Amino acid sequence: MPAPRPNQSLLLELQDNLSADLFACAAPLRLAMDEALFLAGDSGDGCYQIEEGLLKVAVASHSGGERILAFLGPGAIVGEMSIIDGRPRSASVVAVRQAALKFLSRAAFEEFTRNYPEVYKYLVKLLASRLREANAVIAAGTFLSLKGRVARTLLELAEGFGQDVGSGRIVIRQKIGQSDLAARAGIARANVSRILNEWKRHKLVSRLSGYYCLENKARLESESEL
Repeated sequence: MPAPRPNQSLLLELQDNLSADLFACAAPLRLAMDEALFLAGDSGDGCYQIEEGLLKVAVASHSGGERILAFLGPGAIVGEMSIIDGRPRSASVVAVRQAALKFLSRAAFEEFTRNYPEVYKYLVKLLASRLREANAVIAAGTFLSLKGRVARTLLELAEGFGQDVGSGRIVIRQKIGQSDLAARAGIARANVSRILNEWKRHKLVSRLSGYYCLENKARLESESEL
């Protein structure tokens, strides 16, 4: 099974204490679908909190191939690594669909932490959890079959954005295309299409108004086991 999405859960903990104050004076920002928030190599001048929409964190090869590292939705913080170390962005972040965010400059963040240094505790937990998730992704890419990688991606999305609609069915409340599913799973889009079509025939997965629905979570979990 995929690891729980640490960005979401840790931010909820942070919201109860500090995040309302941290982003109280942050500047609003809107992104159109497919618009980049920043690109890998850009200067790290601040971090963002997502209020609406869906963003993807991705890296690209020189040949133009893309690997999606994460999907982030409302409540998530993005860009915090450069806030901490001052180095350029390590990945690109692009809106999968229209998004609303708040921007916090590095100067404002540093001023806030002078009064509330405990904010670093949450960021360290977040970065440690992301490292664990990265290790799990590496293991999946090394040991899982193609079906296992697709299953892991769908379960991860269900963990972060799923809604139980009864009878064990879980709808992923984000519209994500096959190209992005393939880029997250680390396999070719044609393979994703073939696997999803097979799972639809066997009633493991369906589509409801453009949303993917997990019809048999237990079977997908079995596929995703290392």
